[in-house]
Amino acid sequence: MRAGMVYCSSYRCKSRDETAYPVQGGYFLTELLIRCFLRGKTDPRSPGARTAYGNLASIVGIFCNLLLFAGKFVAGTLFGSIAITADAVNNLSDASSNVVSLVGFRLAAKKPDEKHPYGHARYEYLAGLGVSVMILVIGLTLFKESFLKVLHPQAVVFSWLSVGVLAASIAVKLWMSVFNRKIGRIIDSETLIATAADSRNDVITTAAVLASTLLYRWSGIARIDGLMGVGVACFILYSGYGLVRDTLSPLLGESPDPAMVRHIEQKVLAYPGVMGMHDLMVHDYGPGQRFASLHVEFPAEMSVLAAHDMVDNIEKDFLAQEHIQLTIHYDPIVTADAEVGLLRQYLADTLKAIDPALSIHDLRLVPGPTHTNVLFDLVLPAGYRGSRADVVRQLRAAATARNPAYNCVIKLEQSYAADC
Repeated sequence: MRAGMVYCSSYRCKSRDETAYPVQGGYFLTELLIRCFLRGKTDPRSPGARTAYGNLASIVGIFCNLLLFAGKFVAGTLFGSIAITADAVNNLSDASSNVVSLVGFRLAAKKPDEKHPYGHARYEYLAGLGVSVMILVIGLTLFKESFLKVLHPQAVVFSWLSVGVLAASIAVKLWMSVFNRKIGRIIDSETLIATAADSRNDVITTAAVLASTLLYRWSGIARIDGLMGVGVACFILYSGYGLVRDTLSPLLGESPDPAMVRHIEQKVLAYPGVMGMHDLMVHDYGPGQRFASLHVEFPAEMSVLAAHDMVDNIEKDFLAQEHIQLTIHYDPIVTADAEVGLLRQYLADTLKAIDPALSIHDLRLVPGPTHTNVLFDLVLPAGYRGSRADVVRQLRAAATARNPAYNCVIKLEQSYAADC
């Protein structure tokens, strides 16, 4: 194992040695390619290094798939095997998927312009979606061809050369799946994760062609080829559906990774004077292009200039260390009035008993001649299915039970990040 790992953008691993290659060891060829072609690219979150990783994976995929296409096409043509020839065409389509990935990484690396001030990094998500759709198309085509073979079985031509070509293809595709998944995890790329899944599907597809060839030689049942193909096609369709869902999610605007949310919260709370944080919102404009905003709570007695200085420091640190452009809203919290703190804790405990997914913040008291307004924000998770009216009623009842003069003025908010 190398001396250290770099930070993945999904916060699954942290850096201990910025000079080490982000490879966990084990697979010699994968590590050798990274060492030879990505020398000095130690931080995959930087746009230049990320593009270099993506280009390497795409070019290796194009080369391997074209090589497999040539070998299978020659073998299929020489021995008249439709199954092997179809598998060769599948590899040719995989090469086109790699071209889509290569174009996606190059477009994603374009700098912001007047019409796109947030950059073009979402092109990578579109490339991943394109690869996923191509997997679905391949699955549908294979299902159609296999079903026709079940209805009209054809004899499978057997030759040991074909067996050798298919076995070599399985080995190469298995390595490509591992290679793309490793690079995909290093740079947190849904495009390469989808490509890795496609290579895994090819392993299963080619193995099915090989198995059907051997089973036909031993049993003489020609329909085995079609039945095996139908099963493989169903697996590919199921896998493609999951990949389309995963690659479409960030384009629609998904909730940020809970690990990232916890990391941001822990980092912010570690700064001196910070009492709490809430209202975190993360906007994802593609890998390496994340923007976030949140509210930070400081003691009201703290100097405004000191609080502003700390806010500036937090924003600068997140940009430099996490590659996140952070905007912070300053919230003063009254600490001199003991009743404010006690009431906040009392209502928080009451709310926790109602539903642990709910929370409150920005509580303040406004006393008057006949009653005291208790103002605070009630935060509900996105898609909350409970009765909001019941929650508000129980909170108001709890406040009145503590002090009959309390009148709750509650503002309902939606949370845009889990665990925050």
